[in-house]
Amino acid sequence: TSVMFEAASLNKLISNHGVNAKLYVSIAGETKFGFIKDVQRHPVARKVIHVSIQLVAADQEVKRHLPVTFHGRDELEHRQLHLQVLRSEVEVSGKAAMMPDTTVMDVSGKELGYAFMASDIHLPEGIMNLDSEHETYAIVKAVKEESVEEAEQAAPAAEA
Repeated sequence: TSVMFEAASLNKLISNHGVNAKLYVSIAGETKFGFIKDVQRHPVARKVIHVSIQLVAADQEVKRHLPVTFHGRDELEHRQLHLQVLRSEVEVSGKAAMMPDTTVMDVSGKELGYAFMASDIHLPEGIMNLDSEHETYAIVKAVKEESVEEAEQAAPAAEA
């Protein structure tokens, strides 16, 4: 079913809750529950030009790909570490009404070489991670500082 949304409201929903947001849609006086499934944007203007919404019953079992948000990156950078993200989504299943918009991993306080695995993802009760328990989502790495000497050697090579 094709519907139109007020652009400001839709943009606010997406910016506050992400491209996987839960929402209620009123069609012909009937309110239905669903998820944003896909957002298409204009390639240059980046304005939303199309949104696909999957309508479901609130108690229906669904599978979703949730974005992983990594909190605490500033603290890692302060210690000359950075986070190498290998996977930015997690596949989950559970009741539609219980499904979060995103999942969060706290990376602060982790040491060099720490690998974030499925066990580091904390989901609400009733939501199950479908990824392998051995799946690696991110690794704490050292920031590589290029020495002045290396930069000077690279400059003549680039000119050649």
